Amino acid sequence: MRNKTLSWRAASSCLVLIGGALLSQSTLAFTDDEARKAILELRQQVKTMNEANQRARIQLSDQIEMLGQEIVRLRGDIEQLGRPASSGGSGARGADPRSQDPREQAAFDQSIESFRKAQYKETIQNLTAFLTLYPDSALAPTAQFYLGSSRYAMKDFKGAITTLQAMVQKFPTEPRAADALLMVASCQIELNNRPGAKATLQRIVKEYKGTPAADTAAKRLPLLQ
Repeated sequence: MRNKTLSWRAASSCLVLIGGALLSQSTLAFTDDEARKAILELRQQVKTMNEANQRARIQLSDQIEMLGQEIVRLRGDIEQLGRPASSGGSGARGADPRSQDPREQAAFDQSIESFRKAQYKETIQNLTAFLTLYPDSALAPTAQFYLGSSRYAMKDFKGAITTLQAMVQKFPTEPRAADALLMVASCQIELNNRPGAKATLQRIVKEYKGTPAADTAAKRLPLLQ
């Protein structure tokens, strides 16, 4: 009788152990399935993100290429924008004013001559001195325009923006004001300030309708969308 009891207990123990093992395996199998499912979901998410990033990189690359081409054109505009009307420019702005003071006119002409020779560092020095000596000159707006143009040519884009914006603020109706803002937009593009460049071009289109600068600004705006 005692042996039968022991055998029953041993059998029961074995059943418990086998049941526990089966339950453990079932639990592990469930956990593995969940893990595999989670891994598949993560892989799909990563794939989707990679595809989205790739599309974004392609779009950005296209935009950068277009802006690069536009910068080349903008740099080419410097010579045309900075050329005095009396030296063969388009004539749309009319002839530059002249001073009644021979020394004042000579100082201005010397600065413009250095600009024509692409001696921009010397031009900056000469025009800074000119504007200090003759702040109320009729030639001041033009001098400030060339000063900003020279800073742009020297790749001092922040300095050019400051100079040209000050010129437009002080002389908003000057014939070169729209061209000055066009150059400001050029500087902003160089500095990768696309929102600023867009705002400047929109201002040109709005405030200087009918000017060549406004037409140019309207053509460049789509590149900044």
